[in-house]
Amino acid sequence: MGQAKTVVLGLGNRIYSDDAVGVFAIQLLEKSSSIPHGVTLIEGGTLGLALLPYVSGATRWLVLDAVDVAAAPGTIVQLAGEELRALPRGASAHDAGLSDLAAALHLLGEDPPETVLLGVQPGSVALGTTLSPPVEKALPQLVETALALLKEWAQNDLRQERNRETARPDAPAATPAARAARP
Repeated sequence: MGQAKTVVLGLGNRIYSDDAVGVFAIQLLEKSSSIPHGVTLIEGGTLGLALLPYVSGATRWLVLDAVDVAAAPGTIVQLAGEELRALPRGASAHDAGLSDLAAALHLLGEDPPETVLLGVQPGSVALGTTLSPPVEKALPQLVETALALLKEWAQNDLRQERNRETARPDAPAATPAARAARP
C-alpha cells in the first residue's frame, strides 16, 4: 500500500451566511503552519462533481461543512462511517455532492475513501456573506479539531510505515544509531 493521501474539503456557499463555514475553515487552515505533510486543502465551495480530479486517489477525506443536526447554533459534530451514512438527506446542502463524488470514484474503479465530516450547526443560512455570531465563535474550534485529526492521522500513517519497514524480511536490521536518528 502506498502513502496515504488526505484531502480536506471545505464546502459551502459564500452567499448563504453560515453555509460558508467550511470555506472559512479552509482559509484559516491555509494560514496554518501545522498542516501535516501530504495533506491537500481544497476550497470546494459548491463545485460538486467538478472536484473529482482533485479528490481522485485520496485515501481519506476530511469534510468541513455546515450540518443541520438540530443542535444549538455553533455546535460542532464529527461524523464518520455509519454515523455519516445515517445523516438525514439534506442535513448538509452538500451531502448529495459527497455521495456523487464517492459514486463517481467507484465507477472509475477507485474505492471511495475513508470520510470524516466535521460539521457546524448553522444558525442562519439566509443571504449574507458573514457568519452568525455562534458559528463565528465556533470556527476556531472547528479548525483546531481538524488540525488535531490531521495530526492523529499523520502519526498513525508514520507508525504504520515504520511497522511495514520492520516487518519486511529483506530490510536491514536497524542499528542503535539508526534508531536514534529516526524522528
